[in-house]
Amino acid sequence: MTGWRVRRPGPIDEAPLEQVQEPVPEPAADELLVRVLACGVCRTDLHVAEGDLPVHRVGVVPGHEVVGEVVAVGPGVGAVAEESRFTQTFAVGDRVGIAWLRHTCGACKYCLRGAENLCPRSTYTGWDADGGYAEFATVPADYALLLPDGYADTELAPLLCAGIIGYRALERAALPPGGRLGLYGFGGSAHIAAQVALARGAELHVMTRDPAARELALALGAASAQGAADPPPVQLDSAIMFAPVGSLVPPALEALDRGGILAIAGIHLSDIPALNYQRHLFQEREIHSVTANTRADAREFLSLAGEHRIEVTTRGYSLGAANQALADLAHGRFTGAAVLVP
Repeated sequence: MTGWRVRRPGPIDEAPLEQVQEPVPEPAADELLVRVLACGVCRTDLHVAEGDLPVHRVGVVPGHEVVGEVVAVGPGVGAVAEESRFTQTFAVGDRVGIAWLRHTCGACKYCLRGAENLCPRSTYTGWDADGGYAEFATVPADYALLLPDGYADTELAPLLCAGIIGYRALERAALPPGGRLGLYGFGGSAHIAAQVALARGAELHVMTRDPAARELALALGAASAQGAADPPPVQLDSAIMFAPVGSLVPPALEALDRGGILAIAGIHLSDIPALNYQRHLFQEREIHSVTANTRADAREFLSLAGEHRIEVTTRGYSLGAANQALADLAHGRFTGAAVLVP
């Protein structure tokens, strides 16, 4: 099969991914082997490729927004399903999703209280284990996701991280019913979270440097769209930081109304400047970080996507253009989400 590996992390303009020809992987007893139909290009992949995230597996295959067709089922998958509280069965030919969260221990205090995203022994697709920038991939059956009908493969791919993380960030932001929500950055994740918020009756305000993204936000129903650090026209009840830019945290906090919450959605953020307590934090403003997601988050969001059509703006790339897709993401050359198609 054809795939891409991060041989030496470095600047994306120096093409850190190396194309390889390798045998199709063998699924472990508890795993599914899937033929990759589409794989979203996530900013986390960019952080892995450039070395912003520490190397967990040398030469890893990135990609954790994978839509695939099951082509083989490990011999122990049935036993896993019987033991799991996420009981589900899979057969050859099923369309499934592979997301960021790949494994948790199931025994630590975090897993036992339903916060498996905080498990210290958690592992991740495209960071600890090979992901979807390839023609085939494996996934533990207990972490594979059943996908809603009514979407093309390329539309589903961004839902598997951009959508799931945006959903968790929206939950962490604790937006009150009918509240005013600010989004900082309007890429693949934000434009999905925006639709969920609007469906729930939110008033949406978008801050982004990209004029095309501002147009997209207004077309989706945002009440306003302005520059990345510009103040919104109203005070916000909640805000979500999607742009990995720490210098935007102070203006986002300053835009919050009393008791407002800023959720920071990314796995990586540049340094945050010094905050002024009175301007940025007083009156019970809060900052919430977002760390991965639980399987329950994923299932809740995908169920919601099955009930309410989410319009996903994508830009397609061939699998052979993986470096180019990441470079275009880094330089903001498209709106919505990039998707690799083998």
